[in-house]
Amino acid sequence: MRLTLHTDYALRVLMYAGVNGDRLSTIQEIVEHFDISRGHLMKVVHHLGQLGYLETIRGKRGGISLARKPAQINVGAVVRDMEQELGILGCLQGNKGYCCIEECCVLRSALRDATRAFLATLDGYTLADLIKPRQTLARLLAVNGALPTPRSKGRAGRRVALS
Repeated sequence: MRLTLHTDYALRVLMYAGVNGDRLSTIQEIVEHFDISRGHLMKVVHHLGQLGYLETIRGKRGGISLARKPAQINVGAVVRDMEQELGILGCLQGNKGYCCIEECCVLRSALRDATRAFLATLDGYTLADLIKPRQTLARLLAVNGALPTPRSKGRAGRRVALS
């Protein structure tokens, strides 16, 4: 199963804001720390704000923060909210007549079950779980004055493979 870059960025933003605690985070900080596209990130942050995951404050002293406690943000729900389509094949996307064997296809059932299992696993995690290594994450992201760990430069890929 693959998640889009939109979902990848959403999870990173939530983790960053979660590690940052009550301090406002800025788009620029997140762009710099993750070396990701500002334009794409702005769309993600806007979407997360619309969905009630983030509070966004405009202006010179603005920024973003979590709208809920990390323990109240379910990872499976975030993935469902961010992904436009979770069906990994056309026949799972509701496309009637996609394949001539779809009425008896065992592969279709297996992939539907696999998708449900994937989401059920993510449903078992909250943002609080993802940010448990808070000190290490803070150091790696230079949050709250922590010194960053040097890393190689390079852009994130288009999609994130989860296997």
